[in-house]
Amino acid sequence: MGFFRDTKKNSLTAAEVSALWLQYLGDSMAICVYKYFLKIVENEEIKQIIERSLELAEGHITKIPKFLQSANFQAPQGFTEKDVNLKAPRLFSDQYLLFYSYIMTIHGLTAYSLATTNTERKDIQDYFFECTATSKELFQQIVTLSKTFPNFSSVPAIPPSAGGEFIESIGIISNLIGDKRPLNISELSTIFFNSKKTGFIMSLSLAFSQVAKLEEVRNFMLKNVKLAEKDVQSFDSLLQREHLPIPERWDAEITDATVSPFSDKLLMFHAAFLVNAALSYYGAALGSSFRSDIILNYYTVFNHAMEAGMMCYKIMVKHGWMEKQPEAIDRTTLAQGPEK
Repeated sequence: MGFFRDTKKNSLTAAEVSALWLQYLGDSMAICVYKYFLKIVENEEIKQIIERSLELAEGHITKIPKFLQSANFQAPQGFTEKDVNLKAPRLFSDQYLLFYSYIMTIHGLTAYSLATTNTERKDIQDYFFECTATSKELFQQIVTLSKTFPNFSSVPAIPPSAGGEFIESIGIISNLIGDKRPLNISELSTIFFNSKKTGFIMSLSLAFSQVAKLEEVRNFMLKNVKLAEKDVQSFDSLLQREHLPIPERWDAEITDATVSPFSDKLLMFHAAFLVNAALSYYGAALGSSFRSDIILNYYTVFNHAMEAGMMCYKIMVKHGWMEKQPEAIDRTTLAQGPEK
């Protein structure tokens, strides 16, 4: 028997179904978001980015159902025109639309890389390689355009070292009670990136709190703003202590609109998506951090994300907004025999 199963058969592993299923949900949401963005964008260069983002998302949701149906799985319902109000007034500035595209393209690239390494069928591997290639081109366009705006924040640079050096002591205890060593390049880059991404969660939750229809959803968004604000401040304080710059904040790029462009279902799914992504990024950053204060900080922000995720889950289940993913066979129920 080979290392992999026979991938010529019309079957899918759980990992393949998961990657396709979740991407369909995300891209159906993205279509709603980018259609609204196209209604409000004014800058022609940013408009081209939005148009390309929409084009890619629409292409994905035409291909994904075919893969799923090849193994007798159904695509999720996802989001439709019922989840977007194209007549809603402007909620975001043009620069925020570009920043949104920047963050969400990063999420896409991360997901495609993971999906590629978890797939065995060559046609699905090729599909995710294609997604990676097209998103890479889009990301480069976004970064090039973003650099022309004054509020684009780059990760701080550090001076080159004189030569190879090795750590001489663990330093965990001394970090707790004495002077802390400077941030290393891994710690610096992940703290800066997580500050930027958590700032995005804060600003988007603020915007959603203004337009959500249900009080329960509004209250969650306001709670998420407070949690994200605490986390952003904790990241920024680590940078500022060492006289390093912090990322730009985007709250000022939110208008005073109160009419929602999106359904509450979409707002909550978007929040849940970002919370889940934050958990992944925080976990990865924790693994590359060696200063005790940074490790403790990541434990705190991770717990905040867990708290927000649990609130998301409860609200989405309560209102019937969480689609049930395909599950493994329930052997326990089968063993009980047919119902009488």
